[in-house]
Amino acid sequence: MTSNRQAPTERRKVVLVVEDEPILRMTAVDMVEDAGFEAVEAADATEAIRILERRLDIRIVFTDIDMPRGIDGMKLAALIRDRWPPIEIILTSGHIDAPDVRMPARSRFFSKPYNEGEVVAAMRAFAG
Repeated sequence: MTSNRQAPTERRKVVLVVEDEPILRMTAVDMVEDAGFEAVEAADATEAIRILERRLDIRIVFTDIDMPRGIDGMKLAALIRDRWPPIEIILTSGHIDAPDVRMPARSRFFSKPYNEGEVVAAMRAFAG
């Protein structure tokens, strides 16, 4: 007896983009989608946490460090590493330099304005 089932098509890896500036968020989402990933958007860390609690398919979080409403990108990264250890983290900031950033394990930092090619390369490396 043979099966007519086809192998499932490979789904695109999902990247959660967390950025409070709408124009920068749109630009980051375009970069993520142009690189072949599926993008999910959050305007702040609180919204990002709600999304992470509902979606089990997010593999990478690309987040700004400087965000309003109490939870910045560094706190978000620490929370992700604690609650969702398999998720990879990419942090960015236009106000902080790399030597000043204490990052969780398996994370990368890019200063703004970042080189999109380098960020995409990091996402692809994280996506395996």
